[in-house]
Amino acid sequence: MNIENAQKSVDDWIKQHGVRYFNELTNMAQLTEEVGEVARIIARRYGEQSEKESDKNKDLGEELADVLFVVLCLANQTGIDLQKAFDQKLDLKTKRDHDRHHNNKKLK
Repeated sequence: MNIENAQKSVDDWIKQHGVRYFNELTNMAQLTEEVGEVARIIARRYGEQSEKESDKNKDLGEELADVLFVVLCLANQTGIDLQKAFDQKLDLKTKRDHDRHHNNKKLK
């Protein structure tokens, strides 16, 4: 599924099940909460913190999908074509960062 289709799927879901979008500030707070849940899993599972028993069954993929869902909501409600924005960003990063990363001794 491309980003354009994902945005449409989220919009369709909101219209069928969600009644309406939460306002942008609520969605921003929700995005922050979801990113925090991803950070908690990463810090405990891959970082130096010990993983609590209650966190061991947390699904990182599900939490990342929650982040993506809210990002798509924000793009929809603010009129952003996220596919276009992503393609432009990838092109910019490709032109700007190709040599920089290849020449970074820390990455070798």
